[in-house]
Amino acid sequence: MAADSAHASQQSQDEETRRDFLYLMATAMGVVGTGAFAWPLVNSMNPSKEVLALASTEVDLSPIEVGQSLTVMWRGKPVFIRHRTEAEIAEAADVALDELPDQEADADRVVKPEWLVVGGNCTHLGCVPLGQKTGDEKGEYGGWFCPCHGSHYDTSGRIRKGPAPENLPVPPVEFLDDTTIKIG
Repeated sequence: MAADSAHASQQSQDEETRRDFLYLMATAMGVVGTGAFAWPLVNSMNPSKEVLALASTEVDLSPIEVGQSLTVMWRGKPVFIRHRTEAEIAEAADVALDELPDQEADADRVVKPEWLVVGGNCTHLGCVPLGQKTGDEKGEYGGWFCPCHGSHYDTSGRIRKGPAPENLPVPPVEFLDDTTIKIG
């Protein structure tokens, strides 16, 4: 009788070990199956190759003469590039910061003083300010003018007058050589 009791106890213990193993394997297979199902869904949310290509853009500055501007598209938005004159550089540098609604020194907004690169959307409601083309109204400060609500920007892209709360944003810019920049 003692032998039957020991045999029954051993058999019960073997069944518990087998049951634990089956639970563990079923859980592991469920996790692997869920991962195999979820990976394509998560991966489909990654940006496409076309979008990644727009993450940065290279611009040749050699055709832009002193005093001229160029508009390029980066991430679906306009970016203003201005080859500033000595007068524009001096004017931007001479502004007292306490006169500015969004206080930022000109030297903090440029990599090279002669090249200004700023986002081309007004910080009030996202309009595209005038001032890039010859003959455009440049506003009271010689930079850009947003006619929608009257925001005036200076030659450093800083807000000087009007409802815009911030300066035109400066995108990440890197000079690859003397005539080529990388935006983004």
